[in-house]
Amino acid sequence: MDDQTGEGLGYVMAQLLTAGAFDVYFTPIQMKKNRPATKLSVLADPQARESLTKLILAETSTVGIRYQTWQRTIMRRHFIEVPTAYGLVHLKVASYDDIEKKTPEYADCARLAQANGVPLMAVYQAALAAADQSDKER
Repeated sequence: MDDQTGEGLGYVMAQLLTAGAFDVYFTPIQMKKNRPATKLSVLADPQARESLTKLILAETSTVGIRYQTWQRTIMRRHFIEVPTAYGLVHLKVASYDDIEKKTPEYADCARLAQANGVPLMAVYQAALAAADQSDKER
């Protein structure tokens, strides 16, 4: 889109996410006649295509939409809670075959960092250390 305001882009992003889009992002591009523009990308369930199409056409300056179908692999996910010196932190545990990833929840870490007057990374690292300790005790 070469004639869409930044405010309008922010608005439509929020609307698309609220309407069920998995993710929304913008890419700066050059269009014909060397016009700078913004490409709007929306990742969503194919069943949401029609409702999201209507939203994009109603809320942006575009007059057309291109579609692409993708496939994806998703890691199984669950949450655990670990105690740290700062308080309890939820960690997202994602696994696929023999691959496992643990990620502390940002909101928990940020809340505890502010409450304890410590850097965010201190809480984040404490949560990872607690998860490692929990693994060793199993």
